[in-house]
Amino acid sequence: MQASAEQEFKGARAPDETVARAYKFADLSCYPFKKRFLIRAADLAFFLLIKFIGRTIRWQVEGWENWQAATRDSQVPIYTFWHNRVFLSTYFWQKRRIVVMTSQSFDGEYIARFIQRFGYGAARGSSTRGAVGAIIEMTRLMRAGLSTAFTIDGPKGPRYVAKMGAVLLAKKTGQPVLPFTITAQPFWEAKRSWDGFQVPLPFSRARVDIAPPIYVSADTNDDGLEAKRDELQAALEGINAHGKVWAGQ
Repeated sequence: MQASAEQEFKGARAPDETVARAYKFADLSCYPFKKRFLIRAADLAFFLLIKFIGRTIRWQVEGWENWQAATRDSQVPIYTFWHNRVFLSTYFWQKRRIVVMTSQSFDGEYIARFIQRFGYGAARGSSTRGAVGAIIEMTRLMRAGLSTAFTIDGPKGPRYVAKMGAVLLAKKTGQPVLPFTITAQPFWEAKRSWDGFQVPLPFSRARVDIAPPIYVSADTNDDGLEAKRDELQAALEGINAHGKVWAGQ
């Protein structure tokens, strides 16, 4: 299994082609007409909504020195955050050429398209579909000098439970995992979605909390990987709690 994955990593696509693919809209010909229309409509609607509301937000940032530490000496961080914070995260980190893992699904496709409009790349895959391929793709992209990002409890939860993808990518690349969260006040919450997706109201306040980077050595065994995942979980829970206190929640 490991050998075949390594062979796939060394496969046909050159680095420039891999990078170009991440920033290019995917072909929608495999979808029926109705789904192609809905993907394009949702893509544009979210892009315009995020752009409009994002411009009205009053920002506060805590832990910027942790971002500086994670990007020092040409490091490229692996950003990790909760799925329900996609809205403001997309706006805050825009135009940094960060590549985000998106699922190979209807929902994943319109998300991939609107984040690409903000200057992100998309690596198709998820914890349930195409995960190995997406990790290989993200490894290639990081070796080409690009940062990456995970909605670490996605694509379908459980909510606020960190999965292993970012830790595995850190082991493969030697790059730091950088946990962050964004807390908006006030915001609208999608009660029926698995993640409680949050959309800030126009002119909301928003606090960005960035935790210290987490490093994973190349020789880390399975128990060590689980311990690093637990460390990531604790870091995300900690900054989430700070945001709640700030917001008076």
